[in-house]
Amino acid sequence: MGQVSRHPSRRAAHSTHVRGQGTFDNGVESPRVRVTLATGLPRSLCEAINLGYRDPAEIDVESFANREAEGVLLVRKAGEMLYRLEE
Repeated sequence: MGQVSRHPSRRAAHSTHVRGQGTFDNGVESPRVRVTLATGLPRSLCEAINLGYRDPAEIDVESFANREAEGVLLVRKAGEMLYRLEE
């Protein structure tokens, strides 16, 4: 397995890929999409880096099940399907 990137510039680039290219009006960025993290990180940290926050304990995962016709896909244990790329 490769190492996880420890380079801030790579994290910044990944953030750009996740959020997409936005627009600037009078020097203020308007992102194309809003990213919300369901995380154990503090809400204040998420907001400080312009990300939404949601308490994972308040999410009913099963409410997303069997909604493919609506464009909603629940992938149980999706984290087990993540891979690390070697540098």
